[in-house]
Amino acid sequence: MLKFKAAFVLPLPTQPPSTPERFSPKTQMGTPTQGLEQSAAEAAQAPQSEAPRARRTVLLAEDDRALRRYLEVVLRRAGYEVLPAADGLEAMKMLLSTPVDAVVTDAVMPHLSGHELCRFLRDHPQLKDLPVVLLSGADPASRAEGAGADLYLSKPVPAEELAASLARLLA
Repeated sequence: MLKFKAAFVLPLPTQPPSTPERFSPKTQMGTPTQGLEQSAAEAAQAPQSEAPRARRTVLLAEDDRALRRYLEVVLRRAGYEVLPAADGLEAMKMLLSTPVDAVVTDAVMPHLSGHELCRFLRDHPQLKDLPVVLLSGADPASRAEGAGADLYLSKPVPAEELAASLARLLA
């Protein structure tokens, strides 16, 4: 089954006609593109200093598919572009081929753990300053294992805490 979405811009009259005549779309609403022309003109007059800020890109490495999808939605809603990776090795390949602004990684993953990924980043000359958030379900006593990460968060991490922590690291 195909689904189509459409958006229409219809400028509505702001005042009733001064004379009691029949409504005519041509006289009351102008041309069909008038609303679009007005919006384009207003956008052109907007100050240039308010240029849209580029979205920050976050690499998300999590082996649990459901949690990865949840965190991806959380980060997208917070305004980030998200590159999901299913394990540490996939994350490393993406880091070497795609520019990112930060990394959020699970501590324990197949092929390459979050700790190993973090060590790789800290040893790489171009990626050593990249902010890294390490997520772990382990007890807080194991935080020392995450040495090299900028931030350690215990799972389950609240959505607001992750978004706020990432914003602080990228500020």
